[in-house]
Amino acid sequence: MRLAQLLSVRPLLAGMYLAVLLMLPVLVSRGWRQWAKRPGAAVSWWFGALVGVSALVLTTINVSLRAPINGRYDLVQEIVRASALLCGVIFMVYSLLALLPVGLEALQRHGFVAFVSGRMLSATKSGFLTVISVLSILGVAVSSCALCSVTSIMGGFGHDLKRKILGNTAHIVVDVRHPRGFAKWQPILKDVRKSIEPTGGAATPVVGGDAMASSSTNTAGVLMRGIDPRTIGDVIDLKQNIEVGKFDYMLHPRRLMDLKPGELVGRGPGGEPYYKPAPLKFASSISRPREKKEYPGVILGRELAKSLHVMVGEELTILSPMGELGVTGIMPRARKFRVAAVFYSGMYEYDASHAYVLLDVAQRFFDMQAHISKIDIRVPDPEMVVQLRPKVDAAVAAINAARKGQKSRLDELRVRDWKEMNKNLFSALKLEKVATFVILSIAIAVASFCIICTLLLMVTEKTKDIAVMKALGAADQAIMKVFMLEGVLIGAIGTILGVAVALAACLGLSWSGVRLDPDVYYIDRLPVNVDPQDYLMVGLAALAICTIATIYPALTAARVRPVDGLRYE
Repeated sequence: MRLAQLLSVRPLLAGMYLAVLLMLPVLVSRGWRQWAKRPGAAVSWWFGALVGVSALVLTTINVSLRAPINGRYDLVQEIVRASALLCGVIFMVYSLLALLPVGLEALQRHGFVAFVSGRMLSATKSGFLTVISVLSILGVAVSSCALCSVTSIMGGFGHDLKRKILGNTAHIVVDVRHPRGFAKWQPILKDVRKSIEPTGGAATPVVGGDAMASSSTNTAGVLMRGIDPRTIGDVIDLKQNIEVGKFDYMLHPRRLMDLKPGELVGRGPGGEPYYKPAPLKFASSISRPREKKEYPGVILGRELAKSLHVMVGEELTILSPMGELGVTGIMPRARKFRVAAVFYSGMYEYDASHAYVLLDVAQRFFDMQAHISKIDIRVPDPEMVVQLRPKVDAAVAAINAARKGQKSRLDELRVRDWKEMNKNLFSALKLEKVATFVILSIAIAVASFCIICTLLLMVTEKTKDIAVMKALGAADQAIMKVFMLEGVLIGAIGTILGVAVALAACLGLSWSGVRLDPDVYYIDRLPVNVDPQDYLMVGLAALAICTIATIYPALTAARVRPVDGLRYE
């Protein structure tokens, strides 16, 4: 694969190329400078440059590798992904360490306070004080990195759940409270479509109800949906989610009676494919083949098909709660169906319960005549449903006003959006995210204690220097600003280091991902969502906590009197 193709496929790779090309001269120059002073110290910076090149090469190889067939585990590809991620994180750390002296030198050119703070931070101190300063930076860095990483992973799970829900359900629903649904729905559907056409939305009629499915080996409850095959693909991702069978088999169920040998009809527990077997040549001489009957097609979820032990082309009996009067009383209505396809939505609740049939088939099955249960609407951007819903509300309100003059037994139409229907779920996810942010922010507060200890020890060690500066005319506010800025610099270095490492790690994880067992988590990769607002909030929170921690040591330094510092000199 050529470089231009790689850059077009993975924009992140273009950023990696640019970052490595910009940082390689800096790391190499640092290596040569260290070689002139201490030859052994130069090896570290050259190692950083080598790690950057290795990360770039491994990432390029990772993009060039083909995805495993049927999601199978590929050890080579997993090793390449893990190595590329590790090298990328190490290269990020080396790059920040290489830019740190440049930033401190630039800071020292901006006035007295900045010069003294930068010199005190970069000057050679006692061994114990140096260790405390490094631990302070590492404490803030680790806390910030942990908070950013947990926020990204939790946001990834929430984003993945939201994507799956919005991909399999409507963004806006128009329905009634009556279980029988509503009739004369064609004009209503036309008016609803007219209200959302300028925004590029789509609408489709749906008939829904509970039923019981029974196969030759098992039974399970199903949530049957009657759909319009022409418009259902514009509202939900049913056609894209089909993994076994074909959507056209539901439209033409006669084709299910004569499936070609070798056609994929199902998958096993481990994802192994099952194909239609070829008929035996001597089968006709042993027994007469059973004549097949044509039944309506039904599309089942993966878990539902697995629970019923059925494959594409096999028969299925579905019982409706709406019974028929028989000799012994009311008997549930039963009808034969034939499995047309199996879909995989990624949501266990949907895959284990949903079954789709044609609209007219569901109407007859539930004895709804010309009624439908609801009208499903999809808008281009789910987040803009608050702005687009008033148009649907206005159209439905006009329909309800027109129906009041008629003697209709139907209840009034109501409008609900996905935020209202899933309010409890997304509120719980948001509350969990806020609680995690608050709890992990305490770790940053604990790390700020090291900053307090570092500055207090530095005040004790620099008492004579503080006295000399005050004797030369430095004001108390200037001394206070010097130590506050030094504490802020320690917190800023730790925050930038932690946020940058978390950003590099989470971007790599969102690109390649950590493999998970789909049978346990129902996803094959760890979802990671990198939100710049979350990272900015973590950075601001860490800087605020570290700034507050510098107030007491700075006040202690400002209270030092020149005579006390120079008394024994």
